[in-house]
Amino acid sequence: MSETIGFIGLGIMGRGMSRNLLKAGFSVTVWNRTASRMEPLVEAGASAGANPADVAANSDIIITCVSDTPDVEAVILGENGVIHGAKAGSLVIDMSTISPQVTQTIAARLAEQGVQMLDAPISGGSEGAANGTLSIMVGGEAAQVARAMPAFQAMGKAITHVGPNGAGQTVKLVNQILVVVNMLAVGEALLFAQAGGLDLAKTLEAVKAGAAGSWMLSNRGPQVINRDWRPGFMIDLQQKDVRLALKAADELGVPLLGTSMVFNLYRTLQEQGLGAEGNHALVKALENLAGFEIGDEG
Repeated sequence: MSETIGFIGLGIMGRGMSRNLLKAGFSVTVWNRTASRMEPLVEAGASAGANPADVAANSDIIITCVSDTPDVEAVILGENGVIHGAKAGSLVIDMSTISPQVTQTIAARLAEQGVQMLDAPISGGSEGAANGTLSIMVGGEAAQVARAMPAFQAMGKAITHVGPNGAGQTVKLVNQILVVVNMLAVGEALLFAQAGGLDLAKTLEAVKAGAAGSWMLSNRGPQVINRDWRPGFMIDLQQKDVRLALKAADELGVPLLGTSMVFNLYRTLQEQGLGAEGNHALVKALENLAGFEIGDEG
């Protein structure tokens, strides 16, 4: 019999992930701070938990997917947190993107209660969450990774055990450095193409299959051309991840020039109230500097 799963955090990512666990036949108990988000999942066959501790008490594996480090600390260690309901021998999997150091601290606290932990942050945007094709980078013990594999396979395609607790989060920050600097390149290239009077869709077609190709170019490039700023991943959340990367890089003594530039560009967009737009709206900061827009007929 498959293990019962608790899922805490039904945001853009969590909604699709929990739905895919249900589709795979798991018994799932959900909880979300905004209770109305639980309703569609309950209609799809999930049970609703009263709080994170209640979810943990009714689950063998408890997955958290929330916004930031303080949110993870609150739902796992806080009042009515997972730690107050989790049975010895249960497994907590944090799929949020948070501080690698805090991850290690939380894992140690849970271990005192006989509860195992994996950090398993994700990449692939809302599309990957909905389609069950996420990339999952996992930190923790190999035996627990094997135990979690059926659940991971319901949510993702590329599942990589990258090292001990905290390593998953560090690899996720590597991922985010690549994502944002890639998006900076996409923005500069499309701005240049626009100024050169090119057909943007044909330009994208010409370059995306070659050495310049990337997931961000193929998936976000067309959205930029169409000025579709719906978030696969919001600027505010992307900025939180960039902040984590810069903090970790500072501690490690690593220069992140492109990443810090993106951080400052995103900040200008947040000041304009654009934090809820997709991370590909980074191009708007470049457009503000250039004085014209991509896709502009002028």
